[in-house]
Amino acid sequence: MRSLMLKIISIVIVALALVSGLVWMDYQSYLESPLQIPEKGSRYELKSGMNLTRLVKQLTNEGVITKPRYVLWYARLTGRANHIQVGEYKLEPGDTPKIFIANLLSGKVIQYALTIVEGWNFRQVMDAIHHNTNLAHTLKGQTDKEIMKQLGYTDIHPEGRFLPDTYHFPKGLTDLEFLQRAYTAMESFLANEWDNRDVGLAINTPYETLTLASIVEKETGLASERGAIAGVFMRRLQKNMRLQTDPTVIYGMGKRYKGNIRRSDLERDTPYNTYRRRGLPPTPIAMPGRDAIHATLHPKEGDDLYFVSRGDGSHHFSSTLEEHNKAVIKYQLKGKKRPFSSFGNNNGNEK
Repeated sequence: MRSLMLKIISIVIVALALVSGLVWMDYQSYLESPLQIPEKGSRYELKSGMNLTRLVKQLTNEGVITKPRYVLWYARLTGRANHIQVGEYKLEPGDTPKIFIANLLSGKVIQYALTIVEGWNFRQVMDAIHHNTNLAHTLKGQTDKEIMKQLGYTDIHPEGRFLPDTYHFPKGLTDLEFLQRAYTAMESFLANEWDNRDVGLAINTPYETLTLASIVEKETGLASERGAIAGVFMRRLQKNMRLQTDPTVIYGMGKRYKGNIRRSDLERDTPYNTYRRRGLPPTPIAMPGRDAIHATLHPKEGDDLYFVSRGDGSHHFSSTLEEHNKAVIKYQLKGKKRPFSSFGNNNGNEK
C-alpha cells in the first residue's frame, strides 16, 4: 500500500511539474507575442485612481489582451505593479505585453504639441490655449491680471513674458502649468542673453530688452534683418529720437485696429504711440522670439536711422532723412513724388 501511494504521489508531482512547465512556457511565449492591436494602433488612458487590474480588464474586454492573468503576473513578479504612471498611452502593432508594462512603468505617455508663435500677443496665446482640447482648462473667464496672479506674478504685465516655442505635454496638463513652462523658459533664455549682451546699449534692464525685442519681432519677418532693425532702433534711442514704429500704434489701438492706420491714429496720444512719445512703450507689444531677443542685445553696427518696406517683406535702410524720403517715393509711392509725413521734414524724427 505504501509503495502504491508513493507511485501515485510521484505521478502527481511529475504531472504537476509537466503542467507547470507547459504553463510557464506558455506564459513566457505570451509575454513575447504581439498583442491584438489594430493596424493603426490603439490608445488607452490610465486615469488617476485607476489600478493595473482595471486597465487590464478594460483592454481584455476590448480584445487587446487575451491572457490577462499572464500580464498581471508579469507586473507583480517585477515588483512594480504599483508603480505605473497615469496618462494616455499608445499601443503600436507588434507591441508585446512586456512593452505594454514597460511603457506604463516609464510613463511613456502620448505627447501633444502647442506652439506659441513669434509675434503673438497675449490674447492670441490665450486663444490658442483655450482652443486646445488636450489641456485641462482652469483659466477661462479670468482677466490677464487674475491669470498672472495665479501664476504667482502679481502686478506683472503678461505681454512678452512667454517664450515662443513648440511645447510638448501629456493630455490633462493644465493651462496654468503650460503657461508656467513658457514663462520660465522666457526667464531663463532672457537672463542668459542679458548676461552676454553687447556693451553700450541704450537699454538698461532685461524688461526693456523684451519691450524693444517685441518691436523688432513685429517689424520684420526676415531673420537676416533683425540685427539691422535692432540697430536702427538702438541708435534712435541713443539720439533721443522717437521710434515711430507702426506696430506700437496698432497695439495701443487695441480692438479699434481694423487693418489700417489713419493719420488720426498717429496723432492720437496713447502710451504706445511712439510717433508722439519718445523712448520705449510701457510694455512689450508681443512675444519676441529667441532671434529677436538676440538681435536686440547684439544689434548691427552702422549709421542707419531709417527703414522702409520694399513691399516684398524686406526693407531699405537709410542713414539720412533725404535718402529715406527717396526710398519712400520709390517703394511706397511707386515713384510719384507727393507729400507724406517725413517729406521735407529734416528734424530726424521720422522712421
